[in-house]
Amino acid sequence: MTYLKNEHLDQEENRKAIFDLYCINDKGEKFIVELQKTKQNFFKDRGVYYATFPIREQVKKGRWNYELKAVYTIAILDFIFEEDENEPHKYRYDVKLSDIETHKIFYDKLTFIYLEIPKFQKTLEELETRFDKWMYIIKNLERLQNIPPKLQEQVFEQLFEVAEIAKLDQK
Repeated sequence: MTYLKNEHLDQEENRKAIFDLYCINDKGEKFIVELQKTKQNFFKDRGVYYATFPIREQVKKGRWNYELKAVYTIAILDFIFEEDENEPHKYRYDVKLSDIETHKIFYDKLTFIYLEIPKFQKTLEELETRFDKWMYIIKNLERLQNIPPKLQEQVFEQLFEVAEIAKLDQK
């Protein structure tokens, strides 16, 4: 992964988009990561709008065959979408363009992943997958004083080291 400039200007609309994190992998696929602490109306619209920037960046001058690399928008939310409040156990949404009738994926190069952190209720003892562990850490990092034995893996140890440095004051 390579980190990219996270600030983009829409020339036509004179509107700025600032991604929390913007990356590209060795296949040319782009990743936008958004961390949203407070509820925001039209957040899904914002995600779709943000996805247009990495799509437009791929346009080449002159003759171009329109082949696009995949774009992923990942939103880590500290709120629940109103329309999803009646689904308390569904906290991960993987969204792609699909046919309404057949439900088959029509276009697989545009992906939106929404994680509603408040809905994640697993305890430390209930964690089974690495994804569960990531969700637990995202939700509980500021309350964890030490790395629990269940989370003692190299990737999480590195995360805790970075978190320790990040919480230091300027001095």
